[in-house]
Amino acid sequence: MVEWGKGSARQRLLIDAGLMDLHDRFPAGTYHGFLLTHFHVDHVDHVDHVQGLFHLRWGNPSPIPVWCPDDEQGCADLLKHPGCLRFLPEMNHGDVVNINGLRVTPLQLNHSRPTVGYLLEYGPKGIAYLTDTDGLPAQTLDFLNSVNQLDALILDCSFPPGHVGSNHGDIEAALKVYEKLQPKELIITHIGHELDCWLMENDIPDWMEIGREGMEV
Repeated sequence: MVEWGKGSARQRLLIDAGLMDLHDRFPAGTYHGFLLTHFHVDHVDHVDHVQGLFHLRWGNPSPIPVWCPDDEQGCADLLKHPGCLRFLPEMNHGDVVNINGLRVTPLQLNHSRPTVGYLLEYGPKGIAYLTDTDGLPAQTLDFLNSVNQLDALILDCSFPPGHVGSNHGDIEAALKVYEKLQPKELIITHIGHELDCWLMENDIPDWMEIGREGMEV
């Protein structure tokens, strides 16, 4: 959840929509819209990045903007029957979108579907949210190197060192990104079971913080 502004001018966006009870958690009018990273749905337990939109679309609020990558094959039924959702597939790498004072820049990621992360800037602060991805493409590293030092980088890190062949990163890939970009804070997310076990048995590197439920940045 991304919040910016103060007092009555405070704004809110939700990144991805995997929760099935979004309509209960967030009453109509309490958030501005969604930033989707990609259109993956986990067919095993039916929660991932877009599943919550299937219920939400049949509500009757004002149209809810959903900024997303341009992926015509992604959850085609959602795109064909959006209901109250207004999909905006205009999130091209490096093109800034101003959402009520929040500067949002989509950044290309390494994944099995068209996927973007987001650089979020408000005033002097900058946070990058980059999941799901296996390391970062050169164009994304170059772009982030050209901006001011990041206050926080939230990065996909699903596996312990030495993992091969995946759409998600490991500790070694996260370290390479950290060394290249030198954010003030690097937070890993999308943590898998193998990495969870590895973290319990090894010292946590001093350059890394573990993302957790309810964490505020």
